[in-house]
Amino acid sequence: MRLHIVLRYVALALLLNAVFLFLSAIISLVSGDDAFFPLLYSGLVTLLFGLFPLVFVPATTHITNKEGLLIVVLSWLLSCLVGSLPYLLWGGVFTFTNAWFESVSGFTTTGSTILIDIEALPASLLFWRAATHWIGGIGIIIFVLAVLPFVGVAEVVLFRSEISSMVQQNFHHRARRAIQILTGVYIGLTFTEIIALWISGMSPFDAVTHSFATIATGGFSPKNASIAFYNSPVIETIIILFMILSGIHFALIFSVFKGEVSLLWKSTVLRFYFAFICAGVLFGALDLYLLEDLQFMTALRHAAFNIISVGTSTGFATTDTSIWPPFSQLILIFFTLQCACSGSTSGGIKVDRIAILLKSFIRQIKLVMHPKAIIPIRIDNKAINNDVASKSITFIMVYLIIVFISTLLLSVLDIDILAAFSGTIAAMGNVGPGLGSVGSVGNFAHIPIIGKWVLTVVMLLGRLEIYALFIFITPAQWKDSITY
Repeated sequence: MRLHIVLRYVALALLLNAVFLFLSAIISLVSGDDAFFPLLYSGLVTLLFGLFPLVFVPATTHITNKEGLLIVVLSWLLSCLVGSLPYLLWGGVFTFTNAWFESVSGFTTTGSTILIDIEALPASLLFWRAATHWIGGIGIIIFVLAVLPFVGVAEVVLFRSEISSMVQQNFHHRARRAIQILTGVYIGLTFTEIIALWISGMSPFDAVTHSFATIATGGFSPKNASIAFYNSPVIETIIILFMILSGIHFALIFSVFKGEVSLLWKSTVLRFYFAFICAGVLFGALDLYLLEDLQFMTALRHAAFNIISVGTSTGFATTDTSIWPPFSQLILIFFTLQCACSGSTSGGIKVDRIAILLKSFIRQIKLVMHPKAIIPIRIDNKAINNDVASKSITFIMVYLIIVFISTLLLSVLDIDILAAFSGTIAAMGNVGPGLGSVGSVGNFAHIPIIGKWVLTVVMLLGRLEIYALFIFITPAQWKDSITY
């Protein structure tokens, strides 16, 4: 494995971060806040480390699987590291641990925060905070590949490393075309939402930062009260729409623009996605209506926004869900584990795997009754490979084991079980808020230092879909394979 080639591609990810750091510094200069030099210095450092490998390392289209994997993981880790620099240099509540936590939460589109008073941050830092969502939402590596001036083995290897096998099953395009689809839909949705929120009454700054967070399904808001600050059904409806869209496989959204609307109705996963959302919102609304003494339309409004927000791993809030009835909280926990579709910016186990799990369960029941029958698992009327089903079920089991172990580690730190469990599943699913003290009106400031580091590892595991990070930290995988 050639380390110099790896560093060249990681440098492209750093340059993307440098662009947004300088843009944030310009905002600081215009607004006159005190974050200009922290952002400028961070941008210069990131630019330096980004340019150096590009100058001295020649380009290549031949990249091995190990090199591609290392590029993916290092791009995430180093982006999170340089992303913490502006916070650290600005100071205030940002110790190194807090700055790292906020940066990882941003790039992994988790949206958990250690900030008690978000609005106390300068506008430029709030913009950078939202930008980390937007960069991380589409995947740093996909941006890198989108700007490469050539097509070759490199992009195929990196594409397969960054995008899970569940997503690859649904892409009927070459890697380069798939990347163009992802970036085109991502940017298009972002600009459309910015305009819609601006027209609905948000300031241009708030429209941009909230759109960055929505399309990335991140959840960082520049307001302490999140979307509740606006108390606007129109704004909530717009954000609900774009949260749902951002949770759909981007290739399906692209198909609609091509006039292939029928593909939406033929998608098994999409039917599961909408069925789960509709059922969750309906049951949640009825529960709030019956037990919280709310008007039904008010209950429906709260249930729709907050359940969809969690179910797409966005994490915005319009009310304190920690005081909801137990049944509604269980609905939130289910959606925090499941989240939305593969091929979107959502985290979690994904609807795709849940659909395969349910179909596998039904298939197993039928096989018990008819042992000699041949009963394939079908998705979109196509039989899927048993290997895909096996990998999906294994992923779910490993996912839940990680949640259990992480919850155990947090509980050892004397964190109450509700905050430990809900905080862990929120971090693993890149959702953001949990329940209790880490709920929608709470934060993670009170979590001990070790607990914050545990949660950042969990966020990265969730964002990289477990296997990439585990392979990265396994010494046997890299033994005698690095050259310079």
